[in-house]
Amino acid sequence: MHIAFISPEYPHKSLKRSAGLGTSIKNLATGLVKEGNSITVFVVFQNEDKVFLEDGIKVISMSRKGFKFFGWYLERKHIQEKIEQEIENSKIDILEAPDWTGITAFMRFKIPLLIRLHGSDAYFCHLEGRNQKCKHYFFEKNALKNADKIISVSNFTANATKQLFNLKHRIDTIYNGIDTELFKPVNTNINKHQLLYFGTIIRKKGVLELANIFNTIVDNYEKTSLVLIGKDVKDTLENKSTLGLFYNLLTEKAKLKVEHITQVPYEEIKTYIAKAEVVVLPSFAEAFPMTWLETLAMEKALVTSNIGWASELMIDAKTGYMVNPLNHKEFAEKIIDLLKDKEKNKAFGENGRKHVSANFSTSVIIKINIEMFESLLSKNA
Repeated sequence: MHIAFISPEYPHKSLKRSAGLGTSIKNLATGLVKEGNSITVFVVFQNEDKVFLEDGIKVISMSRKGFKFFGWYLERKHIQEKIEQEIENSKIDILEAPDWTGITAFMRFKIPLLIRLHGSDAYFCHLEGRNQKCKHYFFEKNALKNADKIISVSNFTANATKQLFNLKHRIDTIYNGIDTELFKPVNTNINKHQLLYFGTIIRKKGVLELANIFNTIVDNYEKTSLVLIGKDVKDTLENKSTLGLFYNLLTEKAKLKVEHITQVPYEEIKTYIAKAEVVVLPSFAEAFPMTWLETLAMEKALVTSNIGWASELMIDAKTGYMVNPLNHKEFAEKIIDLLKDKEKNKAFGENGRKHVSANFSTSVIIKINIEMFESLLSKNA
């Protein structure tokens, strides 16, 4: 099969910054190539047009044209035209796109179009309790309505999306996968009592709750330090730097124990995970987070939120702890417990890797995806 992905992001140094969506697409694309499939990735809304090959994957970067009038429509028609040319020239069999902001709204193709629910703008607005721009909802609903098939990266995301858009489609779930040979335990010195958060510095990831949680930890376990890795963004509610809001919430004592690193290359994040004693990811809004999979695969104790998707990925008190991020005291207590109890910390890490290897490793997830793609092609033959 020749499968193509349409995405606004993809992890490569010559492209715009990528997050979990791009990582999940790259993991899937790499696994499909290893199984003998041809893969093309159209990375839209970039700074320049270019084509390159990486790990057997053809990457086509498409720049935003910046149309003055009806840009929302003309940009999509431009993308559709370029993709149609590549479908014809390279004999692409099937297209996949994410739900985010309805990239494929108003697009029609001669081959099947699959939309994978990684979390739409409507979905995240719903989880965060904020209003969505009407045009984004309109684009997302149009794209979903006209897809040949919809699948989701978690049951929670599937159910929420069906309700938000009043969809009648059947939505199957195929979880995100992780290369457990790429992300595996590393024999290195642990930075004792060090916590790690990695991901965008944004309210929906629970960063502001983490400030209050860390204050409580420092008051009760002074040895602790915290490393934050991620790009700062402007807070949607206060229109200020989220990192600035985070620091404003910290006590003077806690501020001295925090280090922020704006960004590290994707291949280096493993080093920081390996050196941390506990990883803390108190997010309010995810679909099926790659950061959690990466942490568990590296055999690290993890403390996360207990919202929605979490129970599909974590096993509470076995692969880590799941706590409501608003419960600062309990969240802090669970972290301190893992800092003090080295045996439990080690056991949770080992359990986490076993759980991921059995259920979410690339070898498991790729086979399920191939069966799904073949079924869709057969149905639309």
